[in-house]
Order: sequence, then structure tokens, then C-alpha cells
Amino acid sequence: MGKQRKTRKFAEVKRMLNPNDARLAVKPGQGVVKKKGGDKEKVDAVKSLTVAPSTLFFSYNSQLGPPYHVILDTNFINFSIQNKLDPIKAAMDCLFAKCTIYISDCVMAELEKLGQKYRVALRIAKDPRFERLPCTHKGTYADDCILERITQARCYIVATCDRDLKRRIRKVPGVPIMYIAQRKYSVERMPEAWGAPKT
Repeated sequence: MGKQRKTRKFAEVKRMLNPNDARLAVKPGQGVVKKKGGDKEKVDAVKSLTVAPSTLFFSYNSQLGPPYHVILDTNFINFSIQNKLDPIKAAMDCLFAKCTIYISDCVMAELEKLGQKYRVALRIAKDPRFERLPCTHKGTYADDCILERITQARCYIVATCDRDLKRRIRKVPGVPIMYIAQRKYSVERMPEAWGAPKT
């Protein structure tokens, strides 16, 4: 069989959008820049990129060094009690250096909300060796508070066993994560941690 001939339809016009169509209208709040090229106008969205901190060498953070600053999360304190670990001693055994442990007001508020079942964790969190970080934001959700702190200043190691918080912290380059493995503290994404068990 031969090829079938396709006949063109007479006076066929390419379908085009009306310039006054609602789909082409710019919504309020969108950043746009109009570029004029000849008689047509093109609309491009403005892209904003976050600037990498000057302390990062690729993903290596040069701000981290002894004495290390460790922020504790609520569940990390609870798991430390279950594994019978003293947070300061175990952190020093893991990092082979002096550690300053910080607890934010949000973590203290979460421990107070948990009630009588977690009174031992609250008593450990009120230890005078731990430094308190005051919170100025609204609400008492500790994960958002910790994430906000590490994005502002990347000089902290975050101690947590929470999977969701770990996933969110991994998106921030240069912030190590301390967790509990085999009844010891271990550090993820930190090359100098010689005491950390290899996983």
C-alpha cells in the first residue's frame, strides 16, 4: 500500500490564547519581571537563591571545633535515660573534647507538658551544667526552634533521635547530628569524631 495523502484544511488557523485570558494574569504576591523583546512581552518569575555561609568548605563546617556546642532534643534526653547515659560524659566520650550542652526553652516546655511520666527527664534537663537558650518566637514546638537556630548559626551539633527532625536537619549543610547507637552516642556527618562508632 502506498502513503495516504493528507490534505490540508482550507483556511486553518493556529489556536492562540486571548491576551486578556485569566490564565495569563499575574497573581498578586508573585515576583515577576517583564522583559520587552520586540513587540511581545515575556513574563519570567524571579528566582532567589540562598547564599552559602562563608564558614562552609563544600559541606565541611569550619566553625565546628572544641569546645563543641550540642543542642539536646526532647526525645534524646528520654533515650539517654533509657540507655543509662549521662549526656555530658557520653558526649565527651564520643567527641573526645569538651562539650557545652544547650537546652532551649521549647524543649523544657515540651518536657513539662509530658507530665509525671517524664519527671526524671525534666530533672536532668534542669541540671545547672546545661546552658539554657531563651526562645523569643511564639509556640513551643522544639523541632522548628532547633531548626531555626541551626540555620542562623551553624556552630551547633544537634542531638536527636527523631527521624523527622533528622531528615529536616540533613537538608541544612554543615550541621552534624548526634544520635544513640549501641548504648553509645554517635555522630553523623562529622569527620573529626574519632570516638563515634562506625556504622
